[in-house]
Amino acid sequence: MNDGALTAADIRQLTEAADISAPPPDGVPVALVLFGTNKQDQPVRIAAERYHAGAAPLIIATGGINRHDGSTEGREFARRLADAGIPADVVRVEDQSKDTWQNVELSLPYLREALDVGLPLTAVSKWHHLRTVYCLRTLLPQAVPLYAIGWEPVYGGQPVTRETWPRVPDGRRRVVREVTEVARRVAEGSYLPAVKEDGAWR
Repeated sequence: MNDGALTAADIRQLTEAADISAPPPDGVPVALVLFGTNKQDQPVRIAAERYHAGAAPLIIATGGINRHDGSTEGREFARRLADAGIPADVVRVEDQSKDTWQNVELSLPYLREALDVGLPLTAVSKWHHLRTVYCLRTLLPQAVPLYAIGWEPVYGGQPVTRETWPRVPDGRRRVVREVTEVARRVAEGSYLPAVKEDGAWR
């Protein structure tokens, strides 16, 4: 697909393909998996709201060293979750990963802990970050149905929403790259296929 000449149909198709959102049913307790990010507030707000509503008894914070500011994302998540009133024994921290695959791979003991106590997994990530879902699906194929909560990031002061991304250069680049890269990896067999069906990823 030529990124420089997206038609309205292309934009609709890419938006639908990229959107990870498949939130868990209201009131169903789940384990939230927070994927590393550059200090944006939404993941912690989502986790805190769900924890305090009794719907997130386990939270898995992931992310190694942030290449922009040198902070350790998993530890930063844990600090901010504590500030939001979430007890330390609710939070598991993965702090060595360098990419999305490692976010999941290095969190496998915690992810299996969640499944062992009957908690479905819910990815909490940027709305277009398809790799979160596909890495979970591939590295932990028994974790279906998978849920996902997608939030809208800000890059360079510009919100990258499901409506604005084609007009924001950084958002446009990221959405097109995400869809293209995931399709390539599924085709080559390094990712298992995943489909959104009946409100969840399977």
